[in-house]
Amino acid sequence: MGELMSRQNRPSSCADEGLVVVTPKRQIPTVRLRRLAAELRRLRNGSELTREDVTNRTGINEATLYRIETARVRPQRRTLVALLDLYEVRDPHRGEVLALLQGANKQGWLRPYHSELPEEYTAYISFESEAWEVRNYESLFVPGLLQTEDYARAVIRGTLPMATAEAVEQRVQARVERKYVLTKDDPLRLWAITDEAALRRLVGGRKVMREQLEHLARVMQEPHVTLQAIPFSAGAHAGMPGSFVLMGFADAEDPEIVYLDSMAGGLFLEAEIDVRRYGVMFDNLRAQALSPDGTLSLITELIGDML
Repeated sequence: MGELMSRQNRPSSCADEGLVVVTPKRQIPTVRLRRLAAELRRLRNGSELTREDVTNRTGINEATLYRIETARVRPQRRTLVALLDLYEVRDPHRGEVLALLQGANKQGWLRPYHSELPEEYTAYISFESEAWEVRNYESLFVPGLLQTEDYARAVIRGTLPMATAEAVEQRVQARVERKYVLTKDDPLRLWAITDEAALRRLVGGRKVMREQLEHLARVMQEPHVTLQAIPFSAGAHAGMPGSFVLMGFADAEDPEIVYLDSMAGGLFLEAEIDVRRYGVMFDNLRAQALSPDGTLSLITELIGDML
């Protein structure tokens, strides 16, 4: 998201199995770990066992089982084997689940210094790097993957006024490096919608903003990037409560995930009803926004005003 990782690391609590909340000092989730967790939940429910039942029959701590089933931790192999035995899982399915465990720690794209970044952001990087498509709505910022380095620096300085110069540059570098997903051999499909306000706000001053708008005009020519702006004339719209990201993955086994960022914390939603709700909201915003050609005309006009 446009302002993602501009906030300090914040603990959150988990409300249900359809909600993955990033909390301090927990394993960074990956798509594979998430799939493993979902499969273990499915197997337990299919066996008509509660977590308490599993604890009584295997000795696995109930809190540990909860963390495993919500992708908060990677299970040890012997723990997974004990669960598969209890659920009477046989080959070839058994081998497939064990293979998920082997790949559960694979990060699509993380740099050594990312350990210094907020966990919610490293989690976002991990999911984004493995996604096939991203639908992003932003109300106040140019979408993160489309930001220039100078614009990103101005955003991070403005939203983190107490951050050290080193911390700011770390975050700027991470944001710049994230953009590799748009230039790799099989690039991410990005459909971004932003409010006209984000295009008119002079983040970093006229020169920085003009360069940002020129960058948007260039990147819009890429076939895998679509950008639309919701004009002021649209009036009230569904995106006004806040920004969100929907991530889709190439494998049908990996359902879509929604990311929400707020002052209260970052949330990853994966319950089907939530994903559907935000998908409908995105379609509504897409219908209210200017067409890509209309958006390009608006950006071109704004660039001209800054010359």
